[in-house]
Amino acid sequence: MITAHLLDMDGVLVRGGQPIEGSIDYVAALVATGKPFQIFTNNSRFTPEDHAERLRAVGFPVTPEHIYTSALATARFVELQKPGSSAYVIGDHGLVEALRRAGCRITEYGPDFVVLGDTTSYHYEQIATGAELVAKGAWFLATNPDATGPTERGFHPACGAVAALIEKATGRQPYFVGKPNPFMMRSALDRLGVSAADTILVGDRMDTDVVAGLESGLKTALVLTGVSTRADMERFPFRPDHVIERLADLGKVIMME
Repeated sequence: MITAHLLDMDGVLVRGGQPIEGSIDYVAALVATGKPFQIFTNNSRFTPEDHAERLRAVGFPVTPEHIYTSALATARFVELQKPGSSAYVIGDHGLVEALRRAGCRITEYGPDFVVLGDTTSYHYEQIATGAELVAKGAWFLATNPDATGPTERGFHPACGAVAALIEKATGRQPYFVGKPNPFMMRSALDRLGVSAADTILVGDRMDTDVVAGLESGLKTALVLTGVSTRADMERFPFRPDHVIERLADLGKVIMME
């Protein structure tokens, strides 16, 4: 029986910053019934407080505790791998804040890690410094493998593209912590205190959301309000458990099981 939800943000709850029809009511029902859920995103730019405020501004009754980002997953990974470590960060305040809260010291002098995240203002000197530190032996982490990110003008190179630049310069591959890495899914489940068998992951992408849920042992639902279409599904050698037009349709599907 499904008791918990992992809900992707962009393409499932909102599109272009605006709520998708029925998504506010679905989240409100989860809150009202006390069902555990996490809204997760590979966007490492913002803190959970930022994300929650943006969602509340358009009607979602959520708190920062409902938000799980690739920045939080990366900070958790660093905390588990090397407690009390240090990192040189290329990214925005959401990533820096998550690492600091996990007890990681931010520095460019002999850091244990170089941690790359998302930002709309990558600076060449920061990238060059990060590459130099990786070449000298710092462990190379990246919050997510997404090559592009949406902007008002279309898209811009994102974390995955900049990671490829550093990899090419150093010959050192990054470890991507965010989805589709199952580590992010397991971390969210641990945060909720639920098992994978009792949880459904709802996303809009076959290549990150559905595969991440599949590899983590979760039930999966693909919504058709975001990136992947029914036609896109034919390109992949796996299938979600459910395909629904929008999040609001999920309740009927779950009750039929």
